[in-house]
Amino acid sequence: MSDSISGGGHCTDGSVQTDFSDDRTAVTEAEVEALVKGICFKTGPPRTLGVEVEWLVHELREPQLPVTSERLEAAYAALRTVPLGSTLTVEPGGQLELSSPPAASLTECAGTVSADLDAVRKVLADQDLQLVGAGHDPWHAPRRFLREPRYDAMETCLDRTGPAGRHMMCASASVQVCLDAGHEEPGPLGYTRRWWLAHQLGPVLVAAFANSPLVGHRPTGWVSTRQLVWTEIGAGRAGAPPLDGAPRTAWARHVLDAPVMCIRRDGGPWEVPEGLTFRAWTRSAAPPTHADLAYHLTTLFPPVRPRGHLELRMIDAQPGDDGWIVPLAVTAALFDDPEAAETAYRTVKPLAERAGPRPAPNNPLWLDAARSGLGDPELHEAAVVCFTAALEALPRLGATPEVMDAVATYRERYVLRGRCPADDLLDRLRGTAPRDHGKDISA
Repeated sequence: MSDSISGGGHCTDGSVQTDFSDDRTAVTEAEVEALVKGICFKTGPPRTLGVEVEWLVHELREPQLPVTSERLEAAYAALRTVPLGSTLTVEPGGQLELSSPPAASLTECAGTVSADLDAVRKVLADQDLQLVGAGHDPWHAPRRFLREPRYDAMETCLDRTGPAGRHMMCASASVQVCLDAGHEEPGPLGYTRRWWLAHQLGPVLVAAFANSPLVGHRPTGWVSTRQLVWTEIGAGRAGAPPLDGAPRTAWARHVLDAPVMCIRRDGGPWEVPEGLTFRAWTRSAAPPTHADLAYHLTTLFPPVRPRGHLELRMIDAQPGDDGWIVPLAVTAALFDDPEAAETAYRTVKPLAERAGPRPAPNNPLWLDAARSGLGDPELHEAAVVCFTAALEALPRLGATPEVMDAVATYRERYVLRGRCPADDLLDRLRGTAPRDHGKDISA
């Protein structure tokens, strides 16, 4: 969901890699199921890690003032000249996203993106602009920066369910952690376990890293308004499949039964059908092509998206220059260290009953995480256990002392106290923030 500026190769660019040999050939319903099953979970030992970090772009000195399109265009033109290891893209509202290349370690992943962010910030500072880490813009109303057929069609489609789509497209930002799917075999690193864990650990990550309590500089009543927005877009577009079946089969059926966002045209506006599923399209007189299937996959935004690897999409953008490293490190530890993965599994298993039968993020557990954060006692207890397990695992993953210190500090400042960055934003709005909590919070 982005327009590329520059950068190197990567596995986390918002597209879906396929093995389609001829993208102009029509695809049948049976072929769709087989193709999706074949590409959505690429199994093997977890060896690589990736991250996508999205940022709001604000005025450097007066961030409450809107940035004009002309100034954004000038800044992004300057960024096109900067060599980066990550891929830099622009989101529909002018947000910037850095997508790392696949990294062999947590240290490599964090180091590449940190260096790229330093370069990007320098260019933006020369334009009197800054990157701001928040899950939803606390001040500015959604305003589209990119004018392209894809986003015209997306806006038309999402407007049918209300204003949430525009907020998602133009005013939200996240930290997305990308993990290998895991082993084909069962066990703590097996792909079936990791798929399940991603959906049940997801609410803990939502709660611990919630950082979007404000819209229009007013509290919304939710610590992660960004997560609320995703629930309002609709289960067909932004929901997960049921977890009671085989992951490959469940995802393939979800893809087929999901609504078609748009039918692309070479000239003129794209068609935005209403009520047409991809399954129904394959049964029509003018069925979709392989390319249409590949595109359809990019228009689905579940909290965990299988793209060969697993893309975890539920974490709000974080405050501070390096705040994004903490959710990256914690998530990597809880999935890729076998001991920590087993602890996380045992910890969140009781929460599954509270989630109930409805898929994420439209079930009570996910909604409570977005509304209350770690103010929810069960989520607080689970977060304490999981962060402790992650801290113990990080040395085994070769994490640097700086990364371990950052996670330990976050655990002390937020998790043990039942707080999240959203609480700092609300404290500052009310004038009750301690002095040491205000220096790296953008509000």
